[in-house]
Amino acid sequence: MSLSVTRLLGLGLTPGKFRGLQRISNANGTLTMVATDQNSSMMSMMKKATGQEPTYQEVADAKVMLSRALSPHCSGLLVDGYYGYWSTVASLAVPPSTGLLIRVEKSGAPKNAAGGPMGDFESGWGVGKIKSCGADAVKLLAQYEPGEPDSAEHNFEFTRKVWEQCIAHDILFLLEPIHFPYGNEDAKSESVLKRKANTVIESARILSRYCDIYKAEFPGTLGVETDAQLVDNLKKLNDACAKPWVLLSAGVDYPQYKKQVEMAMKAGASGVLGGRAFWKEFFTFASPAERQKFAETECVQRVAEIDSIVKTGTPWFAKYGYSLEELHQLRAAEGWHARYCGGTVAGAAAGPRDPNAVY
Repeated sequence: MSLSVTRLLGLGLTPGKFRGLQRISNANGTLTMVATDQNSSMMSMMKKATGQEPTYQEVADAKVMLSRALSPHCSGLLVDGYYGYWSTVASLAVPPSTGLLIRVEKSGAPKNAAGGPMGDFESGWGVGKIKSCGADAVKLLAQYEPGEPDSAEHNFEFTRKVWEQCIAHDILFLLEPIHFPYGNEDAKSESVLKRKANTVIESARILSRYCDIYKAEFPGTLGVETDAQLVDNLKKLNDACAKPWVLLSAGVDYPQYKKQVEMAMKAGASGVLGGRAFWKEFFTFASPAERQKFAETECVQRVAEIDSIVKTGTPWFAKYGYSLEELHQLRAAEGWHARYCGGTVAGAAAGPRDPNAVY
C-alpha cells in the first residue's frame, strides 16, 4: 500500500529539502559530516606554524587538500563560500557520493555593548547563491545566549530570516547555535561553564523548530559535570530538539570528542558535524607534504572511527516519525509538479485522455 507525501510536506520536507537531506546522510539515515569552514581559526593556525599571514591561495589549497582526503569518508562536507566551495568543486576534490553544505554567515560578527555577537550574512553571499551553485544545504552559525536579550533577539530574527529564505529556495537548512561569554566573562569563566548545559538545552527548545537539522553543542563539559549528569543533560537536549540533531566538536581534542559522540549517539543524536577535532593538528605542520600525510592518515582514521559510532545513532527519519519501510511506500499525487512552488493546475475537461499527450 502506498502512503501520501502530504505528511512529509507537513513536516517541512519538501522535494528540495528531502533530497538535500538524503544527499548529506549515510545509507542508514545517520549523518557523518566534516566541517572545513572555520576560516579564522585555520588562518591563525597557519600563521602560527609558518610565522606569516597565509595568502588566499594558501588557504584555498589547504581546504582542498583536507577536502580531498576526508570527503570520501564522510556523508557530508561543510565548506565556506569565500575560500572553499568553488575551488573544492572545480578541483574534483569531493566525490559525487558526498553531500556539500555551505555556510551563509559572516565570520567574526560585530558585537553589541555587552559583547554579544550580532549575526549577519557573509558579504556578497546568501541563501539564493548557495542554492544556485548546486549545494545540498545551507548552514548558519547563530551565536545564542538566552540571558543576553539584545543579541538573543537579533540572532533569533536572523535565524528565522535564513529559515524563511531556505523555505523559499527549497534548500535544506542546518542550524548551529553556540553559547558565548558576554559582559566581563571569558570562555573559561565559572559562570559560562555553569550555564553552558542550560544554554544548550534552552537554545534547542527555542530554535530547533526553525531548521531541518539542528547542530548542537555538547550540553556540559567533560570533567566538570559527572558522566551521570552529562547523560541526563543529553536526554534533556534530545527531548528539547524538535528536529534531528548532530553534535559539533567545538575544537576539543579528538579523544574528548570521541567520548562525547559515543554519549550523544546513545542519547538520540543522528550524527556529527565536527571540524577541528578531526584535523586541527593539520595546521601545525609547515609544509604541504607534511600536512597531506597527516590528513591522509590520522585525520582519515579519526573520521572512520567516528563514522562507525555515528552509524549506531538514531536515523534522521526516525526523529521525523518515519521508518525506512514507510519512506519506501511514499508516493506523490498526480499533478504535484504543477502545484510545486505555488503553481496551480489548470482544470481539465472530462472525458478520455489523449493517448498522444504527455502528462
